[in-house]
Amino acid sequence: MDNKEVISRVEKDGVKFISLQFTDVNGTVKSVDITPQRLPSALEEGIWFDGSSVEGFARVQESDMRLVLDPQTYAVMPWSNSELKRARVFCDIYRPNGEPFDGDPRGTLKRILQRVEKEGWTFNIGPEPEFFLFKRNGDTGIHPVPYDVGGYFDFSSRDDATQVRNELMYALDAMGLDVEMGHHECARGQHEIDFRYADALRAADNVITMKYTVKAIAAKYNLIASFMPKPIYGVSGSGMHCHQSLFDADGKNLFYEAEDENHISEMAYRFIAGQLKHARSMSAIMAPTANSYKRLVPGYEAPVYIGWAQINRSALIRLPRYTPGRSKSVRLELRCPDPAANPYLAFATMLVAGLDGVENETPCPAPLNNINIYDLAKEEREEKGIGELPGSLAEAMQEFEKNDIIQNALGVTICDAFSRAKWTEVEEYRTRVTDWEVQRYLEVA
Repeated sequence: MDNKEVISRVEKDGVKFISLQFTDVNGTVKSVDITPQRLPSALEEGIWFDGSSVEGFARVQESDMRLVLDPQTYAVMPWSNSELKRARVFCDIYRPNGEPFDGDPRGTLKRILQRVEKEGWTFNIGPEPEFFLFKRNGDTGIHPVPYDVGGYFDFSSRDDATQVRNELMYALDAMGLDVEMGHHECARGQHEIDFRYADALRAADNVITMKYTVKAIAAKYNLIASFMPKPIYGVSGSGMHCHQSLFDADGKNLFYEAEDENHISEMAYRFIAGQLKHARSMSAIMAPTANSYKRLVPGYEAPVYIGWAQINRSALIRLPRYTPGRSKSVRLELRCPDPAANPYLAFATMLVAGLDGVENETPCPAPLNNINIYDLAKEEREEKGIGELPGSLAEAMQEFEKNDIIQNALGVTICDAFSRAKWTEVEEYRTRVTDWEVQRYLEVA
């Protein structure tokens, strides 16, 4: 859509408010609301705002920022009050001098995507964010209770959570996501809604859209929708597996090779090698919270060890089974990201790491087929050269800060802001006394 089409759609849809949205460095959605009367000038001139209070944006003396609307992202929020109907438009952030703001996560992804766009390529992502639906347990919502007792792919005609999930799927479809299916995941109260892959920018927009749509619909039922990576001890956490592929301008899948035993191209092998090489550094962006590293432990299908394989779900990167005649479906599944990640920064980092392998012709290690890596002793893993992901956010940040490839690609502004936010989180987590500590030590120490 162009500007005129958006204005026409707003009138046709009966929209009363337009939410202009962007994210901070942590992936938190920020918004400014305008009325339809203000929309024409906003589309032409943008909207000025104070960026000094937004995490990762500007210092007070450099606070003036301009929202530039992306008309292609217009969508009505189907859960909003019909008499006060709301729509949203995603925005990019610019400085007063007209240059893109280098601390804007969406703008950072757009800039890095130019590296493949100049070759006529498209970087496609199929993200799979998982989430929990919880009942509130008291007024505070602390220690929430799973909303259902279903397991992986379970069906029940009287499952209340299924009704909520169906409404979620309807809302997401209305907002322009190409929803493919929804289902129970492994843990009680855990769900997944899959939508069709898209170019990385649209896929990141879709993840942001999904997260706040799920939370809004859940709130209608007085439920908590959580994308927290590990909300319950002893059960599977929530991941955001990402299926990746590169297509050329003619729609050819550059990761496919018919004659190869794994049906992937030399480019795909090098892309894998690049991501394995940078896996420990990528973790800070892909698994960006202290809680993330309680998901990345052995025993729950979350990847811990650095390697790739066909089918093997204990590997960091998996090749989904190839179906003859479907070359476009060949892809690489990266299994370490979780839904707490800022998708713009996560997808940008994935591409940077993969391209580093392609451009430097990094040799790909042998696949870890027919091996359950979790069953290997530490000595056996070391003998096979199998590394492991960081065990904590602090360890991940140390790796992130010494990786020049990722640091240079994301830029000083993003990296500095991200580091400040994450080290603050590390310190707060380090000094917090948990319920487990009180139960374990209070009377015995």
